[in-house]
Amino acid sequence: MRQQLEEIRKNAEAALKAANLLEELDAARVKYLGKKGELTAVLKQMGSLSAEERPIIGQVANEVREYIQNEIDARVAELKAAQQEAQLAFETIDVTLPGEGVEVGHRHPLSIVLDEVKEIFQGMGFDIISGPEVELDYYNFEALNIPKDHPARDTQDTFYITDNILLRTQTSPCQIRAMEERKPPLRVISPGRVYRSDAVDATHSPLFHQIEGLVVDEGITMSDLKGTLDTLAKKLYGPETKTRFRPHHFPFTEPSCEVDVSCFKCGGVGCSMCKGEGWVEILGAGMVHPKVLKNGGIDPEKYSGFAFGLGLERLVMFRFGLDDMRMLYENDVRFLEQF
Repeated sequence: MRQQLEEIRKNAEAALKAANLLEELDAARVKYLGKKGELTAVLKQMGSLSAEERPIIGQVANEVREYIQNEIDARVAELKAAQQEAQLAFETIDVTLPGEGVEVGHRHPLSIVLDEVKEIFQGMGFDIISGPEVELDYYNFEALNIPKDHPARDTQDTFYITDNILLRTQTSPCQIRAMEERKPPLRVISPGRVYRSDAVDATHSPLFHQIEGLVVDEGITMSDLKGTLDTLAKKLYGPETKTRFRPHHFPFTEPSCEVDVSCFKCGGVGCSMCKGEGWVEILGAGMVHPKVLKNGGIDPEKYSGFAFGLGLERLVMFRFGLDDMRMLYENDVRFLEQF
């Protein structure tokens, strides 16, 4: 049996020296030291030895096991070191070679104009708030004095998730949420995405952006609305810009108006941008309807307010002279690099 153990040691030593892969070392370990390995098979025969021979053979077996294990550990460390050295040599970087330039991105045209609008309103003391894009029918329509038979509530125009949940069609629900959560005086704008069931073309998209504005306090009048929007127009398009307010109807404001600015391309003379009229429509606005104030938990006998809604894409298209809003969403680098 001693001769068998010496033979195992000799064979294992030769196998380990010949192994050049970690997988080969593991195979050698299993072959000689595993549960069904050669050394284990010899040890199972120790029951046939005399009491005097067992401790002697056992000591030799332990020495052989320890030798094989130590050799395996040494070869594993040696092969790992060789692998690391080879990897380092392969991945060596020549730092003297010229580097490749990294292209730095910049703001999207929608972000450029939105940041300007935010800055203008913050300069006038407005806070910026947000609201959920998946909205309840109550906040999107009911609380804003939009009756159930209004065309805007038709399933052909609105993305309904359930009968009571929808993708908001406007940022106006933020008016009600702001009035519920805050007490007057209120002065907020709420920019965000809105959704309508529109076919995609040069001036329509099922997803676009609005900027809602709301002011509520004691003694707020139409002149405050006009002064605020006139300041916005002059900040956006220059100090010579003029504003025009035309009567209109919105369920959530009374009186209501649409607001035009003098064409910043032709100065009001008439061109292709303003379709020869000299004016460009930019938003809708009005004094907050008493029912809307009441729905927001505010006493319309004590407080009044005004609200307005800006279409961000419209502002961007006017600002940069674009005639197709689809360019804002197509991620064409040739287009975006111009900004």
